[in-house]
Amino acid sequence: MLTPERHQLILSMLKEKGVARIHELVERTGASESTVRRDLSDLEEQRLLKRVHGGAALLQNKLEEPSVQEKSVKYEREKIAIAKYAASLIEESDSIFIDAGTTTHHLLSFIPHENIVVVTNGVDIALQLSNRQIKTILLGGEMKAATLSLVGRDALKTISQYRFDKCFLGMNGIDKRHGLTTPDPDEAHVKQMALQYSDQSFVLCDSNKFSRVTFAKVGELDEATLITDDGLHEEEIREYGALTQLKVVKA
Repeated sequence: MLTPERHQLILSMLKEKGVARIHELVERTGASESTVRRDLSDLEEQRLLKRVHGGAALLQNKLEEPSVQEKSVKYEREKIAIAKYAASLIEESDSIFIDAGTTTHHLLSFIPHENIVVVTNGVDIALQLSNRQIKTILLGGEMKAATLSLVGRDALKTISQYRFDKCFLGMNGIDKRHGLTTPDPDEAHVKQMALQYSDQSFVLCDSNKFSRVTFAKVGELDEATLITDDGLHEEEIREYGALTQLKVVKA
């Protein structure tokens, strides 16, 4: 395969997945690891991608956020595995906060108990919970059409009235240096308060979110247990596991 063809294939993979590991690129291109690393260096110099530990990520505006429809068709198998494990942590009589998001939405199918109380800022999440006859409190506030989440002053005022046994949050970026991030500051504020008011906090994030940084800081890595899929490289598992509680589930 010629160099321009490899470069195009690498960029196509990144457009499809957002992040690609070195071993995935080697397998897809049929090139040696050293050749792929040179390709990544060349493409980074052209500002077509960003090299991250163990691979590369598509350059993305830190304010850019895909819609629910766009996110729902990506990494569904991984999200379901993550959500299934997270749901197993819910106990009878728990009071929990469930964040708006596509991975957290999968959680609803696996909740083992109906005798719980759920607070959420996700409009679609609240509707599905009501169908299960689970007591649900929906935050007030402004609805973001792209994510179907409620944010703003009224959302913060509502969530401040409650305390949770557990919270389950989605996240757009997980990074060793910059911690937990999301594109929208208003959503970040809701997530921050959920972390603050929960005895136990869990972030549900597919492995492609790692080594990504978006605009608004939510918290440090050690403020929550990270639940992710087995797409992480062994070295990444060791590094992130040394910084926070990390649960890796088989997708």
